[in-house]
Amino acid sequence: MKESEDNESEIVDEKSELDRVQEHWPSLSHDDRLEAFKSLPRADAEELFISLGPSDQRGLLEERPWPEKRSWVRLLAPDDAADLIQEFPSDERGRVISLLDPVTAKEITALLAYAEDEAGGLMNPRFIRLRPDVTVDVAIRYLRAQARGTAETIHYGYVLDPDQRLLGTVSFRELLLESPEKLVSDIMTTDLVTLPEQMDQEQVSREFAKYDLASLPVVDDHGRMKGIVTVDDVVDVVEEEATEDIQKLGGSEALDEPYMQISLLRMIRKRAIWLVVLFFGEMLTTIAMGHYELDIQRAVVLALFIPLIISSGGNSGSQATSMIIRAIALQEIRLRDWWRVLMRELLTGLSLGAILGTIGFLRIMLTPAREDAFGAHYMQLGLTVSASLVGVVLLGSVTGAMLPFLLRRIGLDPAAASAPLVATLVDVTGLILYFTFASLILGGALF
Repeated sequence: MKESEDNESEIVDEKSELDRVQEHWPSLSHDDRLEAFKSLPRADAEELFISLGPSDQRGLLEERPWPEKRSWVRLLAPDDAADLIQEFPSDERGRVISLLDPVTAKEITALLAYAEDEAGGLMNPRFIRLRPDVTVDVAIRYLRAQARGTAETIHYGYVLDPDQRLLGTVSFRELLLESPEKLVSDIMTTDLVTLPEQMDQEQVSREFAKYDLASLPVVDDHGRMKGIVTVDDVVDVVEEEATEDIQKLGGSEALDEPYMQISLLRMIRKRAIWLVVLFFGEMLTTIAMGHYELDIQRAVVLALFIPLIISSGGNSGSQATSMIIRAIALQEIRLRDWWRVLMRELLTGLSLGAILGTIGFLRIMLTPAREDAFGAHYMQLGLTVSASLVGVVLLGSVTGAMLPFLLRRIGLDPAAASAPLVATLVDVTGLILYFTFASLILGGALF
């Protein structure tokens, strides 16, 4: 009894160690990761290895001798192994493939022919194959035989003709509930949802979200089934796409490696490009400020509200561009909807500008000793600030909404219409708008 309790305690300790390693993994250095990986029992190390992304997997294998790499690569499903192999330099990939058995090597070679961001690059070529002319009883025996280490999922069986064309699907639950004498062709579902092998991974994720299925079949142009994409593959895609869009919205190129692993030079290059572009954009703001330098000297009070004006325009533009980019990504709107979006943003921007303009006007009018703070013409100043806020928020909303359409129209990624870019554009135009209203409303009162 005592020995049994000790064994159970050891198992708990080992599991807790694995949990600790997984919890702290993202923040560990490369050397610490290697040390933690080596400290785990083999079973836990295998579990950790399978759960990691291909970049981390390669980091664990690169210093191991080639014969030792074999046992780790063989743990992976063909699609995951293909992702790992793509992390190796091109001159080493053939050697990694040679570590595998001939059948798996052939499957992975076929997968590597697809682009990484295509359905074919995501799929697993191993799935449950069924014939339409067999009984349910025979199909269950087929399923059991194929499920022993050859198929990634047993949610569905895929009914194929002799030419490997997909005829239908049947769920494991349906097989268990139907009479053993029934034919598979009588119970299979023929209303199929399939993924073309060249479909982009972002569209693949939308198909899963739309139909809420655990796996979807991948077919070629002739309807021949090539493999399946499972929902766990799509989770990785969604995370990758979301990370890429967030980084672009922040004004940098998307990182293709984890933050702690990307080299300093690559990090600088990816961030410097956008920073230089934005820097030149902000130089236009300094030019505009220089143009109005004399006006600012004669009416210093106007300078107090410059940050308020241009930041409000930038904020409204950032809101608009974020919503439009997301709507385009979800296919809620298309290029042809630009006119409807423009009308909505005109009304929205006008309303938001009126709200902020009212607040800005009241800010000046309700200030104690406002005449001492803003001068004798505080009423005209309040109207100037209010009108400028309406104009700049309207401008920011329209610019932020239309820029993604423009970029998509010329073939660029709408996510490149990042918040910093929109804010930079609105800074310049907002400044010009502010001083234009000042000259119109204040006239000779301050100038």
